[in-house]
Amino acid sequence: MLRLRCRSLSRQRRLFHCSGAWRQEASNTAIETQEDDDNLQDLLRRKRKTEWKRRQGGQSFLDNLIINVRGGNGGDGCVAFHREKWKPMGPPSGGSGGRGGDVYILPTPNLTTLSSIPKRIRGAAGGNGQGTWQNGKNAPPTIIKVPLGTVIRELLPGDSRRAKDEWEAEEESLKGLGPEERRAKLRDDRWVHYPRYADDNVNRDVFKQAEAALYREERARRWARKQRLLSPINLDLDKTEEVMISDDAPLGTGQHEWLGHIVARGGNGGLGNPHFLSPINRSPKFATRGHEGERLTLYLELKILADIGLVGMPNAGKSTLLRALTGGRAKTEVAGYAFTTLNPIVGVIRVAEDGTFEGALQGEHIFDETAIEEERLRERELSDRDDSEEQLRLQDDSPDSPRPDIEPGHDFDVHETFRFTVADNPGLISGSSENVGLGHSFLRSMERSLALVYVVDLSRPEPWDELRDLKDELEKYQPGMSDKAHMVIANKADLLGGEGDRDAVEEAREKLRRLEDYVKTEMVVKTPDGERILEVIPTSAKMSQNLKKVVVLMQKYIQQARTVKV
Repeated sequence: MLRLRCRSLSRQRRLFHCSGAWRQEASNTAIETQEDDDNLQDLLRRKRKTEWKRRQGGQSFLDNLIINVRGGNGGDGCVAFHREKWKPMGPPSGGSGGRGGDVYILPTPNLTTLSSIPKRIRGAAGGNGQGTWQNGKNAPPTIIKVPLGTVIRELLPGDSRRAKDEWEAEEESLKGLGPEERRAKLRDDRWVHYPRYADDNVNRDVFKQAEAALYREERARRWARKQRLLSPINLDLDKTEEVMISDDAPLGTGQHEWLGHIVARGGNGGLGNPHFLSPINRSPKFATRGHEGERLTLYLELKILADIGLVGMPNAGKSTLLRALTGGRAKTEVAGYAFTTLNPIVGVIRVAEDGTFEGALQGEHIFDETAIEEERLRERELSDRDDSEEQLRLQDDSPDSPRPDIEPGHDFDVHETFRFTVADNPGLISGSSENVGLGHSFLRSMERSLALVYVVDLSRPEPWDELRDLKDELEKYQPGMSDKAHMVIANKADLLGGEGDRDAVEEAREKLRRLEDYVKTEMVVKTPDGERILEVIPTSAKMSQNLKKVVVLMQKYIQQARTVKV
């Protein structure tokens, strides 16, 4: 008895130890799950805060969006019987419902933001069937136009941002109902009865057989929907497509417009009562309702298709540089405070065969702050006489003097041999990955850039520290992204022209030498062919100095990148 009792106590201790270990493991798992949820909520909170910052000042740019899409519902079938003179008891004549409208997404080159897209999109519903065999009208498709460069991903079950699909929404509507109420609601959502014949229909064998066939069809549709989730929607809309007609097509074949990529299909229309006519059911008094369209949640992310991306600290002169390269056509905000640019802005650079770019021909060669230029423009409009200071301001003292035989606008079309786009990004600062400043979520627009260009302020004490922080933030956002860098623009290098205090000029030249040494030792990019040294180009965007060399080098980088991409 003593030995048996010892064995029993030993077994109880083992069970207690196992139970305690299991409880400890479950507790650790719960803590890890709670930490993951807290991290996700913190990440979403920081994203919302960043988007709020970027919408200040009336900005309407939007580069990421979550939308709920529903295909159109199918039209209901009709229960009717044919009636005409001398034929009071005609055959069943109810028409079937029309198909619900599909939802397409179409990339459009004219759009530059996602702000015009509603958050809830629903396809048009199909028309209901009518008597005398009139089928309902199929609904037209709904087309969502998005900018080129939009990436679309479907949110899967388990994501808190995802809305319920059509089957989950139905299950939610049935919660709390008893068996009889549940059955009655399911039948009401699926069947249309002839007036005063609903109770009689549900007790007939032919209706029960039709109901069983309907539920078999629903199981097949549920299975097909689950299989589709195994390959969710993942689209990269970086180009438009055209429908081409084959040369062997019959004469007179029409050309259909490309509607885009289908994302949500409309529901099928319901069946009219003639579909249930059989030798044993000569007078069917029921029809089916239309199916619901597909429901899904999509995450839209805009990645601007810019060839060159400018990356720099706040107030480094990126916006001024873009305005100088485009001759003032890029409407960027320029001011003396940080974070003037809240959203990416893209400008187009057009280049002639000899390297002359259109921005140098616009007549403006000094680009001040936006407020100063607006005041100057108002003064110019009020005054009809030529001001001597204004004439002096418009003189071209830069070494990149444009050719007199080329003019901007339509005349430049004849001389244009190359064009590319440059994107100005909001300023990056150290700690942007922790949502300091504007964060770095807007760098998604730089992922597609063929080349990146660093812009640093040479007038600051240690511009090489800016380069280090910029490279670190690019790597935190996406490892390997800094390898796209090809050039360092040392902006605000006005003193290098030799004008001004001799000590200040010598100090600026010494900083430029140290910056070049730092780039050669610390900013080397490893490539499959070896190593690439970034070129350092001193410029003055405000005075439009040394910009022609910048444009020539950018053109070379883009041509090389496009050749490799092809």
